[in-house]
Amino acid sequence: MKKFLGVVCAALFLTSTAEAVYEAKSDTGTGLFDYIENRRREAREKQLTEEQEKLLMDIDTAIENLPHEYHDGDPIPAVFEGDDLVYYSGSGEFIATGKVDIIQLEGYRFQSEEATGNVKEQVVRVEDRGHFLQLMEGAPRVTLDGYKTVYNYGTKTGTMGAANGKAGEYYLTGKRFEFYPDHIVVYDGTQTKCGAKSPDYHLSAERMEIWPEQVIRMYNVKFWIKNKVVGTKAYEERSMEEKEQNYFPRVGYNSDHGVYIRDNFEIPLMKHLDLLIGAYIETKKGFRSKAELAYGNRNVHAWLKYGFYDDSDARWIQKEPSLDIVYSKHLGNALPLSYKIEGEIGHWRQNNVASTHQEYEFKLFHDPIIMGKYFLFLDTGYKITKDEAKNNRSGNSTVKGSSYGILLGSEFDDRLAAYIGFSYDKNNSTNSLFNYDVDDYSKKFQTGVSYWLTPKDRIVIGAKWDADKSRLEDVDYYWYHDLHCSQAVLRWRGKRKKLEVHWEFVPW
Repeated sequence: MKKFLGVVCAALFLTSTAEAVYEAKSDTGTGLFDYIENRRREAREKQLTEEQEKLLMDIDTAIENLPHEYHDGDPIPAVFEGDDLVYYSGSGEFIATGKVDIIQLEGYRFQSEEATGNVKEQVVRVEDRGHFLQLMEGAPRVTLDGYKTVYNYGTKTGTMGAANGKAGEYYLTGKRFEFYPDHIVVYDGTQTKCGAKSPDYHLSAERMEIWPEQVIRMYNVKFWIKNKVVGTKAYEERSMEEKEQNYFPRVGYNSDHGVYIRDNFEIPLMKHLDLLIGAYIETKKGFRSKAELAYGNRNVHAWLKYGFYDDSDARWIQKEPSLDIVYSKHLGNALPLSYKIEGEIGHWRQNNVASTHQEYEFKLFHDPIIMGKYFLFLDTGYKITKDEAKNNRSGNSTVKGSSYGILLGSEFDDRLAAYIGFSYDKNNSTNSLFNYDVDDYSKKFQTGVSYWLTPKDRIVIGAKWDADKSRLEDVDYYWYHDLHCSQAVLRWRGKRKKLEVHWEFVPW
């Protein structure tokens, strides 16, 4: 993706969603619409369901009706309702039948047709089908339907037999659930973001742990497409609040490369260190692959890269190898700014050109400025690129220069959005040894419009101008079609007369 989109990409803190989400691989700025669509999805995810809203209202009502005032630090009370309640005051045992509803005022609800338990021991037992709802601040929202439930609402511990439901935006099944004060454990479980009765894809694990910090940890994992295993991992960890690259292949076609399949694999080596493998095969030029030794810890990330990489214009580069180190940080409450310092050095090859390639860059990003229906992105930076050519007549080259970008976007309504922007980058294909991930000119205007035709169909038009020569360079036309748990994307590059089509599963 071209450098102008860095202002948008750096500002995105996107959550995973249960709907198909496509990240436009475009150099006309249409990635801004990904930001808009994901903001909308994030807002919908945060909305409470009717059931969750009712629980909050019932808790407020129960607190108002408590026989004495409740104070922080007191044992959390519970409220019992049922068509028929029998209570033995001596032992504390109770039997409740007919639309049993038990609310624990910290944010739990149990519902069933029959329940037994002990008020003094704060234990509830449901032998038949039971419904469980967790709605605690700072913890994943959990909804489960299962059997053979035993729960102690005083210690917040318990078990549930075979069950299914949701944790956050993940659909879950499991043969056994265990509840603890700070997490939930699922045995022989499955997880997917596809809400179909028979999911197009899912992940299974011998054990899953759902933690209050919105994290799912999984052990002995298998990745499935329908009924076929397409990958395995000993351990997998996912944040419910961060958008993740999915592990399922992308299938597509474009005019330059024919039909292609792209897939990514991750192999954990130790804490903070993973081996990333990417595979790409196409009908016209065969097989390409890449491997990365990836380190990540807080604000520091590093990759030792080897293999083939492509940009939004399907321009390929071979790194043999290359070391890329990034330090990025938000300045917190002091200033609405983020910065990134990046350095890369390695041996690059493109066609018949080979070089020892060096890049050093500082980028500064302003947080998105929201003005009602409008939002503004700003960034600036400085970059140094050095090449020591091995077999090219142009010899060595050094490019030093600044960059900046301004992008104004708007959501006019739920169906229509648009943007306009201008960017400058000293680096371009005319002064660089390689044309990978750079434009052919320095000054660029971009504009685009997105419109939802139906709830499942969206069209997008994106264009860019070479401001140096005052000419239109590209016009891209997109059609996005949601297929429940996946999405089909068609892209027609008007000026280049090239067609691209691809299909992908929902990212998670």
